Amino acid sequence: MDSDCQKKILENGDKGGHFEDCDELKLGMEVSSEAEAYELCNNYAFNKGFSIRKGHLRKDAQSNPRQREFVCSKEGFPRDEDLGEVKKARRLEKRTGCKAAFRFNVENGMWKVSYVNPHHNHEFATPEKRKYLRSCRNIPSVRAAVLGYVDESRTPVKAYSILEKEFGSAESVGSTHMDYLNFRQSKKEEMMEAEDVQGLVNYFKHKQIEDPNFFYSVKVDQFNRITNFFWRDGRSKLDYDCFGDVVCFDTTFQANKYNLICAPFVGVNHHWKNILFGCAFLLDKSTDSFIWLFESFVESMGNKQPKTIFTDEDTAMTTAIANVLPETRHQLCTWNISKNATLQLASHCANPEFKKHVNKCFHDCYTEDEFKAAWDDMITIFNLDSNSWLKMLYSLREKWCPAFSLDTFSANIASSQRGESMNNIFHQMSRTTGDLISFVHYYEKKTKEMQLTELEDDFRCRNAMPRLRINSGIFKHAASEYTVKMYSFFENELMCIFGVRMNEVSSDGNGCIYEAIEEGHQRVYRIQYNCFTAKVSCSCKLFESMGLLCRHALKVLDLKNFTSIPAEYIVKRWTKGAKKGILVSTELSKSSYKRAKSAHSLRLSELMHEGANVFSLGSLSDSGTMIVKQKLAETMKLLDSDAETTYVVGNFSKVDDPSGCDVVLDDQSVKGKF
Repeated sequence: MDSDCQKKILENGDKGGHFEDCDELKLGMEVSSEAEAYELCNNYAFNKGFSIRKGHLRKDAQSNPRQREFVCSKEGFPRDEDLGEVKKARRLEKRTGCKAAFRFNVENGMWKVSYVNPHHNHEFATPEKRKYLRSCRNIPSVRAAVLGYVDESRTPVKAYSILEKEFGSAESVGSTHMDYLNFRQSKKEEMMEAEDVQGLVNYFKHKQIEDPNFFYSVKVDQFNRITNFFWRDGRSKLDYDCFGDVVCFDTTFQANKYNLICAPFVGVNHHWKNILFGCAFLLDKSTDSFIWLFESFVESMGNKQPKTIFTDEDTAMTTAIANVLPETRHQLCTWNISKNATLQLASHCANPEFKKHVNKCFHDCYTEDEFKAAWDDMITIFNLDSNSWLKMLYSLREKWCPAFSLDTFSANIASSQRGESMNNIFHQMSRTTGDLISFVHYYEKKTKEMQLTELEDDFRCRNAMPRLRINSGIFKHAASEYTVKMYSFFENELMCIFGVRMNEVSSDGNGCIYEAIEEGHQRVYRIQYNCFTAKVSCSCKLFESMGLLCRHALKVLDLKNFTSIPAEYIVKRWTKGAKKGILVSTELSKSSYKRAKSAHSLRLSELMHEGANVFSLGSLSDSGTMIVKQKLAETMKLLDSDAETTYVVGNFSKVDDPSGCDVVLDDQSVKGKF
């Protein structure tokens, strides 16, 4: 870092910092916290030339502070001690019984100066000696950044010389060499303990032995210290193959011990319940950290990018997503926006009329013009022209307003219910765990619970049918295809067709255009239907965003006497067979070797998908485990007698790359030709 850059950071960063001029403390002065009260007194003490310490703290019946005193560090007298007691060193006595003190009363969250005694019975420190006053020695974080306190090659003496040069003298620095030694040591202790980190890495290696599809990645800094982790198990990869079209990424959770950021990747399965695709520990929220994380995540998932990713608002995260996930639509989670709104617009949120306008902007606008009109009305009616948070939110409207994203599949994962449920899990996780491995164990426990819940839901879908309101036609077809939860959504849309009034506005022989209005509403929906292909589309775009036909499109199909859902409108990820077959796409090369390898990978992926549920169910009991092992033994005998399989196995050692070089086929180095 060059000198000009250092000086600029120091001037800007320390401006308004710890030691502003405070020549006098007056009765009635107010601050908003105990930290600010201490800072106010400390600034005054520094300018006068004495040190302070905290005195009596009085609390009310609810254990909340109601009064705090700050006294001169020379207050009181030394206690009598046994002069015959052997001590390695005897402290110098500094107390003189000074009566100087400052008292704050706490009322309605404000700390008000209620008593000041400015009279001391000792001399004040001269300006050149004030840096030795105990309470006044500090190292602002911006100075630490300039000094590069983690740089072991830079000694405290060298660090000090930089600040002396920038501030003109040692007196202006505000701290001693020992302060920098202590500061560096505290920062080292804040870094992750080596044993904890090594233990986590060893645990990940052990998991890879148990689960060959387990994936983990670590990021190290310039000093070869591990700063970030990412991991996911093999089951999460299979889940992502099926349900990785939409991902919710959250960085609002923290692990206690090191204050690391816990960042889970969350999806929604075919039962419309949360599933976990992986998790990360991050040291910071820098662009570099997010780029590394998203690259690791996509790599672990076979370089398949999601269609949509939901996050909270963060500039560094936005930059990283644009760089690493160019094919992904970046959306902001409305749950996080709602939380911020309660803080930024607290005085308006209790007003039902205001909530009505907000809900219209967030949920009921289907065109950009409609959104702009609704937004302008809200700003004008409630006089919010100067609200900076709303201005920022409006600039990001394309990332949260449905009018801009209805054509992108989102599975409704951004709903407040989904965000709240994950929030409860991870906040509980961050409160109850300390070291990294304990956190990972807790994560695995929650992942296992979600997987068992999915198995239970799958069992219910295979062995039971929802009670149909109408036992015929599309109702029966939908119940046979969709999971129970998704059928309930579809049935609700289907029942609502009785409240839709349809009007044909044009027909040209190839298709028809209808306009639909729901009873009790004024919005007009436009539906297009192709008579030859049976393709139907609606301006509400529920199918595009959710993957289910809307009531308006279903009304048209009912008019056309459809008794089943057209195959192209049954999205597999919502069906009972969501995990059957192959969902991962593999590009086939012209090379015969690569074509054969791709086909092998596809077959392997299919078997892993089919086998995952079998192994999960079988492992739940001893009898289930015996059944699976028995059938596997029978399968091995059948494979041993299969001519094609034995031929391929026998030729593994002869497989060559067309180039004649050794190649790797599923972790086996082989030679020869297919």
